[in-house]
Amino acid sequence: MHRLEGSLMVFGNSHAEATRAPGRSQGSSPWFLHIFLCAILLLAFAVSAPLNVQAQTRSAEEDKAAGPGNRGRIGMKQMKRASRDFDHIDEDNDGKISLGEWRRRGNFESLDKDGDGYLSEDEMSRIYFAGRRGKLLQPIVPGATPEMDSSVQTDRVAVSKLDSETYCSVTREPRCGVVASADRGLRETGIGPMFPKHANCLGIDDYYAMSYSHKRNSATVVHGGMDIPAPQGTPILAVAAGTVVGKFPGKNSQRGIEIVLRHSPEDTGRPFWIYTQYAHLSEMPVHVVGQRVRRGEVIGLTGSTGIDASSKAESTHRRPAIHFAAWFSLRREFAEEDGVIIPVESQWMDPNAMYRNGLPYDSRSLSALPEGEKFVSIPVMFIDGTTQPADTKLIWPYTCARQ
Repeated sequence: MHRLEGSLMVFGNSHAEATRAPGRSQGSSPWFLHIFLCAILLLAFAVSAPLNVQAQTRSAEEDKAAGPGNRGRIGMKQMKRASRDFDHIDEDNDGKISLGEWRRRGNFESLDKDGDGYLSEDEMSRIYFAGRRGKLLQPIVPGATPEMDSSVQTDRVAVSKLDSETYCSVTREPRCGVVASADRGLRETGIGPMFPKHANCLGIDDYYAMSYSHKRNSATVVHGGMDIPAPQGTPILAVAAGTVVGKFPGKNSQRGIEIVLRHSPEDTGRPFWIYTQYAHLSEMPVHVVGQRVRRGEVIGLTGSTGIDASSKAESTHRRPAIHFAAWFSLRREFAEEDGVIIPVESQWMDPNAMYRNGLPYDSRSLSALPEGEKFVSIPVMFIDGTTQPADTKLIWPYTCARQ
């Protein structure tokens, strides 16, 4: 705007001098001056618009460089979330988070910038301002005619075919109580991710089966998965080859827009069928039910969709993140009811557990492991499309950057 005003001032001075020139009438101005004025105005507007865009871009970059506290409205929203989470995680209220309090959410050492063995609130808040991971240099693009898996239709069974324990465990309806889900694996395991040494990966904030009593005003509510925060629009990857068995708009769901994949033992190298759920997407995936996907294929974009637990309206305070959940079963059949995929005779699975290279996989046995076996080595895909290990069938749902 200042450049536009300056252009008008310069032209105004020139025009005044021209009207005072000898031989010119003070009461009239030549026609070409009117044309010249219009041309200058158009030029000034054309120049000022891109300059304003450039200024906004530079401002956003400067805000980003300034740190979490100076990143505008979204930044303040994230800092509020970080402050609330910090108070909850800091169990002894000493103003710092120990490794034990962090509970294997991942990346403790990389977040601990000063190396004092604790996380300050500023250090912890950096999980909400992580760089955009997932812009694949060589993305996996489905063919013009996607491969379809016809078994999805034949393996779909009526809800009436489910046993009550399985139904209650997965749907978590109030009438079912919490015992069924806990008996079927929805309980804390204490395991967590350990990323490759030279990989910068996105870690967890809300871990598997953590108590949500501070969010829901109920001591019995636990988190049915794990959340990995990421910038809005970050691509989400299929953790293994598989088949789309469900995609839902989530209009009346706390999970929002979601997609669910089914992975055969051949897809994962595990001795059972695994179902993975990716929720809070920013928009509906382009994939269709029955479509096969490959490991590392982009199946959605990170968002914050889903209704608020208390108001039942679309949430306005949720940070962008993926809600990542998993179930496993020796059976391939599944049912669907009200936007919920229910694998037959299934158990809840800590998503970290699927990355283990051997038994146990069930939550009760995992929770009994000695402390030295609680960290799980995570296979990853880098931005260039390569993986570590090179022959892995499973990867983290976001790409990692090389350090």
